[in-house]
Amino acid sequence: MEVQQGGAPAVEVTLREFTLSDADAEVFMSWASDPRVARFQRRDAYEHVDQARRYIAGHVLPHPWYRAICAGGVVVGSISVKPVPAEDGRPFRASMGYRVAHAHWGRGVATRAVRAAAEAVFAAWPWLLRLEAVADVENPASQRVLEKAGFVREGTLRKYIVLKGRPRDMVMFSLVDTDRRQQMKPVEASGP
Repeated sequence: MEVQQGGAPAVEVTLREFTLSDADAEVFMSWASDPRVARFQRRDAYEHVDQARRYIAGHVLPHPWYRAICAGGVVVGSISVKPVPAEDGRPFRASMGYRVAHAHWGRGVATRAVRAAAEAVFAAWPWLLRLEAVADVENPASQRVLEKAGFVREGTLRKYIVLKGRPRDMVMFSLVDTDRRQQMKPVEASGP
């Protein structure tokens, strides 16, 4: 059983596909309309549930791997993984992004969702050698999520993306197939 920082049992975190339903659009708004969550995203906070419906229909459903993050059976965020095209056209790496409703920050939900998503895509995509994610240099909480989930900090990419008209420095993290195999090895007993 996983335990939260305060000693209470951690809530179960699962992933599921989104649907084009009013319920999913409404719950999507719990983080999509929050400026604290949207701060490090390319888009601004949504103001109307119709924006969430259009986003789910036009972006989420056609996406190669986009899931709802559920904590205790309730949708509290989303996570996506997208293959990155290689020069020869054969993918070998993918990029991950995630967002969690503010009410669920600091509870280990994002870390468990990132771990679950990594396991799922490495299992589903045998060609996947590298899973990467970036976190804004001003978002240490997201950086901690990735480190706790087993990702390796590789370095800072200066002026890597433009968010809301401003160039941003990002910290690159990765999880490669050999890291995963090493993490999954049973710990050998040491001693005389």
